[in-house]
Amino acid sequence: MLFEIVKFFLYAGIVVLISKYILVVTLRKLAENLNLKSKTVGNIAGYATSIPELLTISISSVNGLIATSVYNILSSNVINFIQYFASIIINKNKKAFSNKAIQIDIILVFITIIIPLVLVWKNVEVKIVFVPLFLILYIFFYYLNSNCHNLYLKKEDAEIAKQIEEEEKNEKGNTRKTALYMLILFGSGILLYVVGELLGETLNNLCYQFRISETIIGILLGFITSIPELITFFEAQKHHKKQKSDNMLGVVEATNNLLTSNTLNLFIIQTIGIVIYSIIQ
Repeated sequence: MLFEIVKFFLYAGIVVLISKYILVVTLRKLAENLNLKSKTVGNIAGYATSIPELLTISISSVNGLIATSVYNILSSNVINFIQYFASIIINKNKKAFSNKAIQIDIILVFITIIIPLVLVWKNVEVKIVFVPLFLILYIFFYYLNSNCHNLYLKKEDAEIAKQIEEEEKNEKGNTRKTALYMLILFGSGILLYVVGELLGETLNNLCYQFRISETIIGILLGFITSIPELITFFEAQKHHKKQKSDNMLGVVEATNNLLTSNTLNLFIIQTIGIVIYSIIQ
């Protein structure tokens, strides 16, 4: 059993390392090369940092471990928020919490934690009937986020609006670099798939051969798959400080990273897990 546990941490660690040092870094460079806005960069980072959850939850569902996926989502979303809050405090950006757009985003993040918490607390079995509800909620959250940022960030924070407009006026990036970054992203996706297959086999052995609780495995996966978010939360604020831009832009990027990651985890990735689990049963 010890060997299987070592393999579990090894494969999960490789997923995180690929995500952190290849996937997230490449997406950051691609976003900067295309001169995207802070909010857009945050959204892209959210998609990138959710790939480990996509892999682990899909693998868990393929192996019939649907409870593992629920605990994975819950622990990931909780840890993401704790890491985000810590990054704001350490970077001394607490004043950003006074902005209404940020406040609304944080409320939405709390909801992405409360929903899986209730599912676990009430011992609700996630079934295919949740799929349309999750998809509707995802669209609703995306709509709220987009409109709140347009309403409050641009009307209440004139300086931020000015910097965002300056970002939009920047010259478009190099086409060759864009193609190179896309190729690297494709290659990292293949690597993640290969490692994901090995992780799935190990998960299956731990649960069915060695009888380790799905709850424990799900929580451990949540800790492991949240490491990329920790990096991007701090990196977003550090990046804008280096560029001598308003600290609020770094907070906007980190907040959208958090919200995008949590909503993807709960509403889209969990939906994928439910569909996979329903098909194999």
